[in-house]
Amino acid sequence: MKQVLQDMARGGTYLAEAPGPAVIPGTLLVHTSASLISAGTERMLVDFGRASYWEKARQQPEKVRMVLEKVRTDGLLTTVEAVQSKLAQPLPLGYCNVGVVAEVGAGVDCFRVGDRVVSNGPHADVVRVGRNLCARVPDEVDDESAAFVVLASIGLQGIRLAQPTLGEAFVVTGAGLIGLLTVQLLRAQGCRVLAIDFDETKLDLARHFGAVTCNPAKGEDPVAAGMAFSRGHGVDGVIITASTQSSDPVAQAARMSRKRGRIVLVGVTGLELNRSDFYVKELSFQVSCSYGPGRYDPAYEEQGQDYPLGFVRWTERRNFEAVLDLLATGQLDVKPLITYRYPFEDAPAAYQQLTQDKSGLGIILGYASPAAQRGVRRVPLHAGREYKAGSPVLGFVGAGNYASRMLIPAFKRAGAQLHSIVTSGGVSGVIHGSKAGFAEATTDVQDMLADPAINTAVIVTRHDSHAQLVVQALKAGKHVFVEKPLALHLEELGEVQLAYEESHRAGPGPLLMVGFNRRFAPQVRQMKALLETVQEPKSFLMTMNAGAIPASHWTQDLTVGGGRIIGEACHFIDLMRFLAGSPIVSVQALRMGDAPGIEVVEDKASITLGFADGSFGTIMYLANGAASFPKERVEVFAAGRVLQLDNFRKLRGYGWPGFRKLDLWRQDKGQGACAAAFLDGVQHGVQAIPSDEIFEVARVTIETAQLLRRQ
Repeated sequence: MKQVLQDMARGGTYLAEAPGPAVIPGTLLVHTSASLISAGTERMLVDFGRASYWEKARQQPEKVRMVLEKVRTDGLLTTVEAVQSKLAQPLPLGYCNVGVVAEVGAGVDCFRVGDRVVSNGPHADVVRVGRNLCARVPDEVDDESAAFVVLASIGLQGIRLAQPTLGEAFVVTGAGLIGLLTVQLLRAQGCRVLAIDFDETKLDLARHFGAVTCNPAKGEDPVAAGMAFSRGHGVDGVIITASTQSSDPVAQAARMSRKRGRIVLVGVTGLELNRSDFYVKELSFQVSCSYGPGRYDPAYEEQGQDYPLGFVRWTERRNFEAVLDLLATGQLDVKPLITYRYPFEDAPAAYQQLTQDKSGLGIILGYASPAAQRGVRRVPLHAGREYKAGSPVLGFVGAGNYASRMLIPAFKRAGAQLHSIVTSGGVSGVIHGSKAGFAEATTDVQDMLADPAINTAVIVTRHDSHAQLVVQALKAGKHVFVEKPLALHLEELGEVQLAYEESHRAGPGPLLMVGFNRRFAPQVRQMKALLETVQEPKSFLMTMNAGAIPASHWTQDLTVGGGRIIGEACHFIDLMRFLAGSPIVSVQALRMGDAPGIEVVEDKASITLGFADGSFGTIMYLANGAASFPKERVEVFAAGRVLQLDNFRKLRGYGWPGFRKLDLWRQDKGQGACAAAFLDGVQHGVQAIPSDEIFEVARVTIETAQLLRRQ
């Protein structure tokens, strides 16, 4: 598979070779026949990628504030690494795709192999898309025309919000691709249309589509033109499809509108509004969200849950279908909007043309490679590698943000032999696998687990897949490092424990470790050494200023992420178990009570653990604190002494003979030492974390979450 990527750090646009994506439930695999480069949106992304660091910062002041807050809490070096890592992740380009269905995932009954469909898939010769993000293309619509459907749906959604009626006078500000499509859609609804733009070539097309035009570059006044066009009454509505930092389009829209007129922003403009312009006329102003209802809703886009037609008439998919109907009947004409055509293999040249010709409109990419070349599931990255016999040879499953930023570099620094990196989509595996030195990238996890050259699996996927993958890896005889949590339910945990025990019945078997890195942090090791000199019970207070995450985020979904107690607070249950050095014998938990207007989630809670040696401790897991406050604080009270660790940077000792402080230049949560300990354990057949502690912490964490959910 090949896909177009934008380098956001250095600015290059290039084609990447990657293994074909794996079909998953609720999705389709589509072999692309044509795709459309969106001149406005994609030119903006390419220009941003090519901008200097200073210019990137200037364009995103809100991100600069977040960076400065992170410097204050996590330190300069940690923050710099995080920013560089973020910019080093290339961005897939494109969202206007048409092709033929090659494979259908479980639960998809509305499409068949061989169907021709449009989707919001990127510029790639194979795309994987959710069933609600596709629509079947009528025979009357050719591929190039169908490639405009998603873009036209953006304009259509803006029109639906404006609610035009037959005979009304509407203005379209910005006669780019979306603007010219919007002109036609308004005309199809029986509206009179005035198009405003600075480019006379684009206005020629607007006139071809039946619009009256205004060109401010010629000295024509948009407000005066709008008033004249509306016969002095003021226009009924304005759809703004322009892309500019200026607030003029919104201000002009207000001044040319009639009383109670409607203004909808589809493009991107400045928003310095004059209240009096809107107050006197009681104008409505609304920002349109992409293709329509369902956009950015995981339940709709990822899980395939449609909205009932009787309650939500026009969703993303139904907007796609409406545009296709207009194309089929000839009411929407996109052929004049095609400025250039390029073979997909020449996509970098197409993007060069995009940046050079600011007056260009649609650029069509054509795909002609044989289907057999697109479905390859395994791509070599660094071929010819030789591996030391008996040493850990790793297959990584997952290459998300944490895996790419933390775990893969940690294992590489620890001397791991990196063989295969498995991802569902393929591209992220190639990006991070190439950088880290993996021998190959693949989208077939079963193939990786069956490879005899690999003896160790590292699992860094979404939480709901952890237990199943651990069981499969153990049964395949692989050592397993799995990022927390080990399981989401007690039944899953039981299956993992059974698989582990069965793999050890005939003697030493594969090792299992959960990524509880904090117990390996240098300052925590210092705390452990000091506490081992104390022979009496200890008291712990651990505060996690976790920060708010929307209830819609996958980590809050109990079926996917398991909730933040299972997904994150488990770190502190393990850390307290490690520092106490004694089994957990009791659990109490209390979450914040429900209140009007407050989302009901379990991420504001206290957890109190009791230990067999008489120690106890409380974990305050809180998502309602300030970002400027340290994210993690650990305090231990014992034998008239106190230890206090702030954000894994500053450790203070009070009353400890010979110890006062241990400060670090940079935050160290122990990821490197954790990876090294696991590899050393594999090398010598020793569990880095005792297996009974792994299962104990997993069980206590799940039981804690259950306690909170019953309240």
